[in-house]
Amino acid sequence: MTPTLTRMTKVEVVVSGQDAAAVRELIAGVGATGYTSVSGVSGLGHHGYHQGRLLFNQQATLELIITVVPDDKVEALLAGLRRFLDASPGVLFVTETYVSRPEYFS
Repeated sequence: MTPTLTRMTKVEVVVSGQDAAAVRELIAGVGATGYTSVSGVSGLGHHGYHQGRLLFNQQATLELIITVVPDDKVEALLAGLRRFLDASPGVLFVTETYVSRPEYFS
């Protein structure tokens, strides 16, 4: 028997380590129940190549922050992240996703 899945939205943000705390505060501020944060991500983008290893401190690297939210929290979160990213470098990805335990996200 296949479990019933519930549609939600996955939001992924790549920002500098110094901006990561502000993004986590935005996520908590809309009532998201959690996030996953991965430090030291690397990649190539508009500002060139970014290495994932730590050079001097946690703030000198990029961080990937991932959260999953129900529909009633998506617009507020995206509005806050758009305003934040208008003033700071970063990348935002939004994807429809499905979860097996929706009670974990409300």
